[in-house]
Amino acid sequence: MNTSKKVVVTVGVASFLWASLVSMIAASQRKLLFNPTLIREVQSPRSAGHRTRAVVLRAKDGTRLAGWLMTPNLPGPHPAVVYFGGRSEEVSWVARDAGTLFPGMAVLAVNYRGYGDSRGVPGEEHMIEDGCMLFDWLCGRSNVDKARVAVVGRSLGSGVAVQVAKERPAHSVVLITPYDSILALAQRKFRVVPVSFVLKHRFESVKYASLLSAPTYIVRAASDDVVPHSHTDLLVAQMTRVHQDEIIPDSDHMNIPYLPATQQKIAQFLTTQFAVTRPLPETAPSAA
Repeated sequence: MNTSKKVVVTVGVASFLWASLVSMIAASQRKLLFNPTLIREVQSPRSAGHRTRAVVLRAKDGTRLAGWLMTPNLPGPHPAVVYFGGRSEEVSWVARDAGTLFPGMAVLAVNYRGYGDSRGVPGEEHMIEDGCMLFDWLCGRSNVDKARVAVVGRSLGSGVAVQVAKERPAHSVVLITPYDSILALAQRKFRVVPVSFVLKHRFESVKYASLLSAPTYIVRAASDDVVPHSHTDLLVAQMTRVHQDEIIPDSDHMNIPYLPATQQKIAQFLTTQFAVTRPLPETAPSAA
């Protein structure tokens, strides 16, 4: 085989392998992005500082969503929190730790579609739509102060929290190991693949960051090999209401929400913010 034919064959093989890689990523992106955990992290979740009960809610399309509602033992109305978990996170642990993380607050933690006991298939569009529904449902509780409802999102869930806070009148926002966009993270990981052409679930928080009007607390891990600080920097640069941007010592991407230091700082931020009552916007929130 002469040199020109070898070049043609080599280019052809390389092109085939590249096209195969692109096709594989396009076909399996849901599995690459979402990693549903079905087994409860805590078998019998119960908050020492709350009344805890399992809840089953129905999404707009009727999909069954399961999680927990924690309400303080004292009479309301209470400030409240809607929690959104990470890529592989089953949220029963939030019910266990709510007394430390969210003292004196009502808390709603519901698993994404396909996670825990929730049915359906995860996807960005449904996560945002379901998140807005959860926010509205919590605001409708008689023992919840609808003017003081915060959203808290961890990792993948930070992208959900940002978009819900854009669509709904969140009083405060907490973002744990947040990113600028899943698209940007994917482009960093798959440098030779035209990710922007094949990625459906982009979670482009950076596009919405400037629209958030609520005080926001950014919580970073000291060592994070999933969301590099540079990607958090790009998000923060677009935000106008960053109240605090903090690194938790001795933390990494996986252990950060469980650390006492993290839980105490989040509790302190939310308690301080909830002491300030801000009027709800005059216009109704737009549909998700």
